[in-house]
Amino acid sequence: MNWRENDKYLELITPDQFSFKECLVFLGRSENECLHYILDGCLYKLIKIDEAMILLKISSEAGILKIEFPDKYPSQIIRTSIAKYIWDLFDLDRDLVNFYSLASKDKILNMLVNKYHGLRIIGIPDLFEALTWAIIGQQINLAFAYTLKKRFVESFGEKIIYNGKDYWIYPEPEVVSKLQVSDLTKLQFTTRKAEYVIGTAKLLASGEINKEELLKIKNYNQVRDILLRIRGVGKWTADYVMMKCLKVPEAFPIADVGLHNALKLQLELDKKPSIEEIESISLNWKGWEDYATFYLWRSLYE
Repeated sequence: MNWRENDKYLELITPDQFSFKECLVFLGRSENECLHYILDGCLYKLIKIDEAMILLKISSEAGILKIEFPDKYPSQIIRTSIAKYIWDLFDLDRDLVNFYSLASKDKILNMLVNKYHGLRIIGIPDLFEALTWAIIGQQINLAFAYTLKKRFVESFGEKIIYNGKDYWIYPEPEVVSKLQVSDLTKLQFTTRKAEYVIGTAKLLASGEINKEELLKIKNYNQVRDILLRIRGVGKWTADYVMMKCLKVPEAFPIADVGLHNALKLQLELDKKPSIEEIESISLNWKGWEDYATFYLWRSLYE
């Protein structure tokens, strides 16, 4: 991690292959997003570290991510944690040189990496958020998934008010683990989905599942198997979480509808490709399935 402190803000020195502008396009894809705001080219996000809620204003210029603190200036320890959080959020540890080299030889990815150069996988650093957001989005369209998330966050999350605007923190597993199914069904969660979300919260609140232990496991299949044991987590959800939270390069949500639609558009097909066709197409993406998927998703947000 490459960063430095100034009197009132932090600076992260970003890799060459990084475009904050492209990342903002992806972050701004839904008007119903409730966990961050984009205004005048800046990202505003509330995060919680050691029980302290810190509002961040993130901007970029000349290879520097500038992190300001509109509400209150945090302590030294918290500032270090914030720098790590943002570094992780934008996947700035990953060297994309090999991905761009691979993509330049791929008929599907070649145009996308030129068009969206510098786009990074926008992560979900919190494991509980990654798991439950994926569960919330199962078998419904993206617009309704964002509506459910907004209701969930505003019902059980924490917030601060700054300059008359609400800034929210995603609900914590300790809070959600104590809910009843009816608390979620009244928000239009299905009974099954409510059970999955509460069950997942109980696993994380008890420490039975935790991100730190999962990150120690370097075997893709082993991590996937652990996630698949969670009730409500199927193959798509497991791969989505490995891609967005655990940063597993081989993570490939091959059953994703958005991926299918993007491939249909890029290949100018009459219908969406089959799983077998996608498996064949993706042979060129070995070790970079997560980034190939993310760039294809980006192509849907024109």
